[in-house]
Amino acid sequence: MSASRPSSAALTPLRHVVAAQQFDRERLSELFRLSAEMERVRSGGGGQLLPGRIMATLFYEPSTRTRLSFEAAMLRLGGQVIGTENARDFSSAIKGETLEDTVRIVAGYSDCIVLRHSEEGAAARAAEVSPVPVINAGDGPGQHPTQALLDLYTIQSEIGHLDDLHIVMVGDLSHGRTVHSLAYLLALYRGLRVTLVAPDRIRMSQGVIEHLLKHGADVRETEDLMGAVTDADIVYQTRIQVERFSEPWEEAEDQRRHFRITEEVMTRLPQSAIVMHPLPRVGEIDAAVDADPRAAYFRQARNGVSVRMALLQTLLGR
Repeated sequence: MSASRPSSAALTPLRHVVAAQQFDRERLSELFRLSAEMERVRSGGGGQLLPGRIMATLFYEPSTRTRLSFEAAMLRLGGQVIGTENARDFSSAIKGETLEDTVRIVAGYSDCIVLRHSEEGAAARAAEVSPVPVINAGDGPGQHPTQALLDLYTIQSEIGHLDDLHIVMVGDLSHGRTVHSLAYLLALYRGLRVTLVAPDRIRMSQGVIEHLLKHGADVRETEDLMGAVTDADIVYQTRIQVERFSEPWEEAEDQRRHFRITEEVMTRLPQSAIVMHPLPRVGEIDAAVDADPRAAYFRQARNGVSVRMALLQTLLGR
């Protein structure tokens, strides 16, 4: 089914999407307006908004939600997809080809590249040499800007506003690129309170904390999850990313249990609040919580398609 072309005249074109800091409030507002239009396009079965356009997915790390939601977004827009699910093992990288050369080659086959890589800064390196737009789909422990965009869109959709929020970020805040990118976006809004709940070994980087403070946010750190959630608007849970530790962390499982979202934790959470998670979860949210209407993480994941449709339309729309 075709659909009428949404208006994108108000959107400021982007060349690449590498970091959350590229976005300001005006651009976010325009992107979210277009995302809402894309929800209507989806409900109509999709549309021929990017006919003939080809998106390449170049993933050096495993992915389910990000890769499939980007692919679904491009297909919903009438475009096509090429790519590799495990570029580390099933591309010329195994022969020693540099990322830069791979990107130059893939850019010759496509109109944009969605890149996930294990090294922080890889997306910026790719953007420097690519003649087509590069979208950062996660670069090691660095950033994941499109996840942050769909997270912020979810908060706006669920809570109704983005100013005067109290967000509790829980779990692996050191390696969790999603919380880094989301923190940079949230810093654009007034009256922000951020409570960081994590053991010392995986606490939020000082650079992100300083950025939040510089932009007027009220930031505090604690290991008391039960106390932190009592007046929260959003609880943003993350998994402990054991694959990013240089050596095994024997206490990882104990820490996961200590910071787990359970039905008991939910009794302390305001009825107007929501629980988010970028997924996958590995035991840090009890499955019994899924039935609670405040559990927004599956709605959050679904929003990824609409937001990525809007982003692709912004980058590639004529």
